[in-house]
Amino acid sequence: MAQSAPAYTRLYRHGKLVSEGFPIAEVSDHLHEEGAVVWFDLCSPSEKDLDAISEELGLHELAIRSALTPNQRPKLDMFDSHMFLNVYAAHYDGDTGDLELTEASAFITPSALVTVRTSDRFDVQEIIHRWDTSLAQAEHGVAFLLHGLLDYVVDTHFEVVQAMDEQIEGLEDRLFGEQIPDRAEQRRTFELRQNLVTFRRVVTPMRDMVNALFRRNDVIRDSSITPYFQDVYDHVLRAAEWTDSLRDLVGNIREAHMTMQGNRMNLIMKRVTSWAAIIAVPTAITGFYGQNVPYPGSDQMWGFWTSTGLWSIAALILYWQFRKRDWL
Repeated sequence: MAQSAPAYTRLYRHGKLVSEGFPIAEVSDHLHEEGAVVWFDLCSPSEKDLDAISEELGLHELAIRSALTPNQRPKLDMFDSHMFLNVYAAHYDGDTGDLELTEASAFITPSALVTVRTSDRFDVQEIIHRWDTSLAQAEHGVAFLLHGLLDYVVDTHFEVVQAMDEQIEGLEDRLFGEQIPDRAEQRRTFELRQNLVTFRRVVTPMRDMVNALFRRNDVIRDSSITPYFQDVYDHVLRAAEWTDSLRDLVGNIREAHMTMQGNRMNLIMKRVTSWAAIIAVPTAITGFYGQNVPYPGSDQMWGFWTSTGLWSIAALILYWQFRKRDWL
């Protein structure tokens, strides 16, 4: 089998790792060995590469087409001789707010697991590390390999949702600050909600996908590896529920921002109006008599102080009333 990019290969026999790093051309030599399980990985393969492995493994043309078509939804398709899996690893940069989703597919047969990645951001080395730290389960063959793959994917989901949760906590802390959220913070809140909506489209289908493995795969359902898949399923549920709650929380924060802006604007308008009313009293009095209209005692000093005292007292009464109503 030819390929356009370097690949990883592994051969397990009777639950033990016996070979790795061998050429993909030798994979077909091990497929029919008794007790042998083969894994190999392709990064951005061509259609010719997938056609070659299709002949060896008897893969359905729809599965091949799905692996070559980008932006497939997370899913698990069942065929007569194999299963097709599509998942996304997720990475979130808390500093820039960028959410990166890396798509990967897998062909699952009774004796082989073939992973197809769209980029190196899907960390195969981390999956290999998980396999190497749980070799006691290698006797379960392909189910063991599949668990390591799903465990890695779900863990990336958890890391993303945890990082987003920390950012939302920061938004909550600043929500009731003295300053109104500026344009940059409002934009960050909006982008965070967009990322949560996108991320939810990746996380939510994982529940049905992992659940389907239990219902339709006897190898997993009837073996001692079942608790490990149950643990993955529990993590999937937690990640999905956590994502839903965060999405609602960000929506509430945005609504709170808008409500607080409206309330503060109303408060500003009340203060401006109150001061305008206070200023209007002396302005009305002085403006009226400023039109060469004589007022009582206009020729006497007591008249000047009396009029000055009247508008001063009126202004103080208005100020006290506005303060009492918390308008000032």
